[in-house]
Formats: sequence, structure tokens, C-alpha cells
Amino acid sequence: MNEIEQRIAELNKLLHEYGHAYYVLDQPVVLDSVYDQLLHELIALEEANPEFIFPDSPTQRVGGTVLEGFQKVTHATPMLSLSNAFNEEDLRDFDRKIRQAIGEDYSYVCELKIDGLAISLRYEDGVFIQGATRGDGYLGEDITANLKTIRAIPLRLTKPVTIEVRGEAYMPKKSFEKLNAARTEKGEELFANPRNAAAGSLRQLDPKIAASRQLSTFIYAIGGDGEAYGIDGHGEMLDYLAELGFPSNKERQACATIDDVLTFITKWTEERPNLPYEIDGIVIKVNRYAHQDELGFTAKSPRWAIAYKFPAEEVVTKLLDIELTVGRTGVITPTAILEPVLVAGSTVGRASLHNEDLIREKDIRITDTVIIRKAGDIIPQVVGVLVEQRQEDSVPYKMPTHCPACESELVRIEGDVALRCVNPLCQAQIAEGVKHFVSRNAMNIDGLGEKVVEQLLREGYIHDVADLYLLQVEQLIELDRMGQKSATNLVEALEKSKDNSLERLLFGLGIRHVGEKAAKILAEHYETMDALMEAEFEHLKEIHEIGDKMAESVVNYFANEKIQLLITRLKDVGINMTFKGKKVQVEVGTNPFAGKTIVLTGKLAQLTRNEAKAKIEELGGTVAGSVSKKTDLVIAGEDAGSKLTKAQSLSIEIWDENRLIEQLQQ
Repeated sequence: MNEIEQRIAELNKLLHEYGHAYYVLDQPVVLDSVYDQLLHELIALEEANPEFIFPDSPTQRVGGTVLEGFQKVTHATPMLSLSNAFNEEDLRDFDRKIRQAIGEDYSYVCELKIDGLAISLRYEDGVFIQGATRGDGYLGEDITANLKTIRAIPLRLTKPVTIEVRGEAYMPKKSFEKLNAARTEKGEELFANPRNAAAGSLRQLDPKIAASRQLSTFIYAIGGDGEAYGIDGHGEMLDYLAELGFPSNKERQACATIDDVLTFITKWTEERPNLPYEIDGIVIKVNRYAHQDELGFTAKSPRWAIAYKFPAEEVVTKLLDIELTVGRTGVITPTAILEPVLVAGSTVGRASLHNEDLIREKDIRITDTVIIRKAGDIIPQVVGVLVEQRQEDSVPYKMPTHCPACESELVRIEGDVALRCVNPLCQAQIAEGVKHFVSRNAMNIDGLGEKVVEQLLREGYIHDVADLYLLQVEQLIELDRMGQKSATNLVEALEKSKDNSLERLLFGLGIRHVGEKAAKILAEHYETMDALMEAEFEHLKEIHEIGDKMAESVVNYFANEKIQLLITRLKDVGINMTFKGKKVQVEVGTNPFAGKTIVLTGKLAQLTRNEAKAKIEELGGTVAGSVSKKTDLVIAGEDAGSKLTKAQSLSIEIWDENRLIEQLQQ
């Protein structure tokens, strides 16, 4: 693995960890600017080296996971994130790409980037029926009852329209100060910042708690095709939302040029402290929908919008120690232990140091006074050392030569930036592997938290994941804080997990480069574990989205005799080894949708947009959001706008809804 590929792999790992902590646990471990900068770096590396893009890369997905405790909601159209800009150069580069794509006749709308929780609201005939969190962009959480407590959200619109809108729920500064004052009186832990307080409030199962927090919201987008409402641009859409009774932020501005955008940013960088709510940047969007359609989307974000992030805050503290942890692949990760320092309402005590090269490059030493960068989250990035304050007796930090967990000699594979423990019996690696195997997106075994896994390994009850399925209630009740009911529930959860579809098992096994998406692709293609284990490299790499690196990894994984034995043991304890999902069966030639890229536009009278999309995809078609030269077919409903016009200019085949239904019924 060369240096670039290794860095991409490292960034994938870090961003997945940080995303899990932020979106699932509501316990951020890095500040927004650190995450954004790492993602920015990953995007740049992948654009320059597309052969190293992992199918489960944060750039391929929008990234995050739905919490338990709330019903899941599928968004009608994905709630995509925005690309980020950190300086004037980034913004001018964004403007240059816009100009190259659509010419000179365009303008922008600039809005304040509210620091809160992204939400989606659905209305039928003007009545609020459902509200959801963003979740992972595709699946969110139903928090309707909590959102109804926000007085800024209208329960009935001024017009009887059926519409889905997107916005940001936030906690005003006064509400935040009042909440923390009350928690201080009660001796409760304080919220770090208004964003965390808002997110925590909306994830309460008791709506009375959300009601007491005095949240508010701004609505800034329509989910889906705005043209269906007779609107031709973003600015007009914001005015339309206000007409319907939605709260839209008035601190916005139409900008004819990128220089106007920069002036707007300068203004709000200075006036930001005077606002009654927190903002963490400025959102810039190309105004006209026709231009947005022409620009289209990347896998994770629109090409017609960008978020400028305010510069991060920097503070100084002392580096007390460097802690080492062992990951499930044996990678040794150093973490800075800091003298606690208060920044923007939260106490910082830890920061990732990534790898040995970073420590050496910045010459970071224990006892050094270090500069950390923070922009509203909890854990910062170490960005430098105040060498002039260094102690005279300090010495350069040296990474250990042996594993901190098993004391095996560490190795550094050629082209790899990380030290690794290659001992397959290392308890730390086994523990991390088991934790991954039982996690929600893998085998999803409730009751097997980190501490329980560590106890099971320490007591010798398990040595690998197959041993989990041999556990008995009598053994489990001997563990700390494990009663009869908890032990029984855990055994039942293990039994239930045996019926999981093959893709969950594949992801849980932790095959290098094989994430959730790739696991499903492989499971659907081969259908059984036996077939996949016999798959050859040449066949694997021909599968769409697999590629050489992943194919090689899969072949090498199943060629390992110990892995073959593990699979046999998993079969023996009754683990399902087949794909249980629905395979799309299409007959190319008789099916007009198979292999086609199709765009839906305008209002459909007989089907909802989701129903039409689902039926087309069942028949092997792909439904896209914008018209391009790659579009094969456009389905045009009533009041179809610029997408229809563009399809006509490109001589793309166009159907009305009646013809669509005729073809679906054949």
C-alpha cells in the first residue's frame, strides 16, 4: 500500500469514528472544523486518485446512523450535505467551476449557516403530519411530537399545499443560557453549546422536555422539485416559504458576483456575536433552478452550493501524555492527553495525533505547550507547538517497538504510515473485532457493549466471534452488572442474529476495504458464502463498484485457513450464510426501464414521486435528480419546468404519467 492509499484509508477510519460519535452518540469527539478539514483532504485525494476510493468512504455516502428509540423515516429525496470552503481561494475556485459550467449569467443567494440540527417537515393539504431528523441523509428519526412543541413550526400552513421542507432546529442563546443556569442549580452536567442542547432536546422521548427547552427553527429549502410549485429559483423559494407561514431567516442577500459574496461574509464574520443564535458559517447557493439542474450533484453534495466555515478558534494548553490504542486491524493510534482547558463552553482533554509521522513532523513532545484548534465541538486538533516554552530536559517522542496490549513486536509495512501489531492472538485486536462484529450495522446484537465484550475475553468465555454463539445464561450472569434478565435477553439477541442476511455477516467479519455497501453488493451478487469464498479475482473485480483493491482483499481474506475454519464454526452454530434481500430480476429488451437513467419532473396525479421511483427501481431503472446527456428518459407531470425544457433541448425521450403507468402495468 503506497502512502496516498494509506492516507485515504486512515482518513476513512477517522471520519467513520468521528461521524459515529457525532451522529449516533451525540458525544462529538472532534470539532466541526477538524472533521471538515479531514473530509476536504479526503475528497481532494480521491479526486486525484479515484482508484483508491473505498465503497464505504464518507464521500460516497452522506454519511451517519439512525438512533434506536424512534421510528425510522425514509426521506423522499436525500438530505445531502454541502461541500465546504475555508477561505477566499476555495470560494473563488467554486465560482470558477460554476462559470465554466454555465457561463456568465448567474447569481447567488447567501444565507447564514445556523448551528443546529437539520430537520425535515412534511405537510399534507397544509397540515403538519411528520417531522424527522436528517439521520444518515436517507433514513432519519421520526421526532414529530418533539417538533410540534417548537412554536416557530406552523401546524397548519396558509395554503392547503402538500409539501416537504427542510430546515434547522436550534436553541437561541437566551434559551441556552437559561437551560444551563437551571442545570447548574440542580448540579447537573452543563451542555457544551446550543447545538448539542438542541439535538439532545429533540431526541428526548418525552415531548414535555423538548417543550421546556424553548427551541426555534429556520426553514430554508423544499425537499424535491421546487419547480413543481411554480418557483424558478432559491430566492423566490424562500419568499414562498415565508408566504406559507414558515420561519425563514431574513439575514440573507442576493449576490451578483463572488466579490459580493465575500463582502457578505466579511459583514457577518464581524456581526456574528450580535446575533441571538449561533451560526458557524455562510451558505452560498446558485439562485436559479435551471442553473442548479445543469450543474447537478456529486455523490454526496450539490455542485451548485457550498458552505463557507468561519475560521477556527485556537487555544494553548499542556500535553501531559500520549496514550496508545490498538485497533481491530492492529494499527497503533496515538492520542494526546491534554491539560484540561475550557473553550467555547466545553472542556477539552484529548486529541487524536493520527500517527507517528504527524508527531515527528510537528516534533510533538510530552510536557510541550501545544496549540489546539477548536470551532465549537469538544476535541480539537493539535496544530503546533510553542517551542520557545519547551522544557530544557524534553526529548523527542519515540513510538514503542512493542504492542502496548500483547507486547508483540510492532511492524511498519512498506508504504504504510502506521505501526501495526501483526499478532493474530492480540487481545486488543480481537476485542475490537468482536465489538465491530456485534455493532448495529453488522450483526446488531443488543446487550453486547464494549465492557461486556472485554469481560467475556478477560474471563476466557470467548476467543473469537464464533464463541459468542456458545454462551449460556449461566455463564453470563457471572459477569459484572449482568442479571438473569439481561443474560437471557443477550442469549435471545444472539439467537436472533443468526437469521441476519449474508451482507451483515460479511460487514461484521471486518474484511479490509469491504464496508456496508460493498458487503451488500457482494452478498447480492454471489448469494451464498460458499460461492463468494470460491470467487476468483478476475470475476470479483468485474463487479460494479468492487475494483482491484477490494477484489484482492476478498480473495486473500478467504484464502486464509484460519478464516476458513472460522466460517465453518459459524456455520456449525447456525449462522445464516445466504443473501435474504430481494434481487432485482429484469429482462433487458422487454423491460423499458432496465439499465436506464430516468428523471421525474413536475406533479404526478396518480402516483406519488416515491411510488414512481420505487416501481422504476424494482424494474432495474435508476432515478436521477437532474437531466444530463446520460439521461435516457424523462417522465413529465403537470407544471414540469426547466428539466423538461432541458430534456427537449437534448432530444431525450419524454413520457407523460399515463404512459409511465401503462408500461408499469405490462
